Amino acid sequence: MTAFGVGLVLGLGLFCIWWAFWEREEVPDGPRPLGPMDRLSDEIAQAGYTALTPGNIVTASAVAGLGVLTVVFGATRTLPVALCFAAMAAYAPLAVVRMRARSRRASLRDLWPDVVDNIASAVRAGMALPESLIQLSVRGPEELRPAFAAFAQDYRTSGRFQESLDLLKVRLADPVADRIVESLRIAREVGGSDLGRLLRTLSAFLREDARTRAEMETRQGWTVNAARLAVAAPWLVLAMMSTRAESIRAYNSPGGVLVLGIGAGVSILAYRIMVRIGRLPEEERVLQ
Repeated sequence: MTAFGVGLVLGLGLFCIWWAFWEREEVPDGPRPLGPMDRLSDEIAQAGYTALTPGNIVTASAVAGLGVLTVVFGATRTLPVALCFAAMAAYAPLAVVRMRARSRRASLRDLWPDVVDNIASAVRAGMALPESLIQLSVRGPEELRPAFAAFAQDYRTSGRFQESLDLLKVRLADPVADRIVESLRIAREVGGSDLGRLLRTLSAFLREDARTRAEMETRQGWTVNAARLAVAAPWLVLAMMSTRAESIRAYNSPGGVLVLGIGAGVSILAYRIMVRIGRLPEEERVLQ
């Protein structure tokens, strides 16, 4: 036993010596991966709900889920069915935020070329880059004026252009806005006389991208709508069945729980597949 212990210690020592000669891969510097709460913060900002926080959404989900669970269980006395509807209610606040964020991103996609054109016009008129952004709080698209007004306040308070740009990116939380802001940051740091050309090229690219994406979304929108209808139909039938006590009690058995579980799993899987097929992928925020 002693010989075995000595051999084990020597083996571990040799392994540590061998391991010390291997080069360790350094973790590249860059933005840390976004967690669920970070993504939820971005979606809240994209939806325009500036007064809300991720904690508010989580609280609303918990309250909605518990409320529906109490009501449905009190009406049906069938816990599995009540849990199914409670899960749907708990997801509802997040679904509303995501739907609003998706809709607002689509509407802003048509406004970003105008924003770039306004900046280019201001630069051609002799304005400095910070003033070109500040004037968007008055002359820019109506929906984006509050964000640029906040940028103006930040810049006048601190006088730091880079930090004010970072705060603007946080408020907008949009991948297209990230692209515009980083282009302006590079132009500010590098300097030169090509800023006008850069802005004109960026505006033309954004306008063409928005037009192409709008055409494709119009063609494929029916697939997403069909997926929503197909997923909702069986649960609407279950909701109508809940009004008949003798029908709904069948789900109080292990077999009923299994049916509900399989139905929920198939519904989620089928919906995800249909949405992946029919919806265009959303652009990720990589320039944070």
